[in-house]
Amino acid sequence: MSNEFTIEATTRNDLGKGASRRLRRLENRVPGILYGADKAPTPISVLGKDLSKSLESEAFYSHILTMTLDGSPIQVVLKDLQRHPAKNNPIHVDFQRIDATHKLHMHVPLHFLNEDKCVGVKTGGGIISHLMNEVEVVCLPKDLPEYLEADVADLELGKSLHLSDIKLPSGVEIRALQMGADHDQPIVSVITTRAGASDESSAAPAAE
Repeated sequence: MSNEFTIEATTRNDLGKGASRRLRRLENRVPGILYGADKAPTPISVLGKDLSKSLESEAFYSHILTMTLDGSPIQVVLKDLQRHPAKNNPIHVDFQRIDATHKLHMHVPLHFLNEDKCVGVKTGGGIISHLMNEVEVVCLPKDLPEYLEADVADLELGKSLHLSDIKLPSGVEIRALQMGADHDQPIVSVITTRAGASDESSAAPAAE
């Protein structure tokens, strides 16, 4: 996967809640932590407007990022993000250093294909119900997918696709399936609409 995102960061020496509030208010910077790769956690900060712009892209959440920390480039992934409960702007962010030889646990988004051609909708009168929007995968950094796809074209009314129905790129595993077949959860279904159910009910003969 190519590196399409670069984020500038600086080491943060003034720690504590008060320091973090000042950092956000006076410098428009977001405090965070950089950890992983068997190195000590490093307090960092990133420019708020740059982070907010990057967060508008779905790929930023599941991409290998280039962080320039005090001028030195590091490969990282976004691991945790806290937002203000009212304003929704980022107030704290965690990044994980990348070790090319160690597998990552990352959540990647699901993209559902051919919803407009789904037989359960077109011929069955149902509606598509998304049961999952993202999936946790396990893979080496070089194999990290930006997203996973599930094709619903042949999905019939009352049927579901499960985690095991997702076609995975080489080197990528789904964490839930590693824990056994009983963790093979549904990801999308075609369900009967309430209107359709009401129509069927009204069309049924009355009991004598």
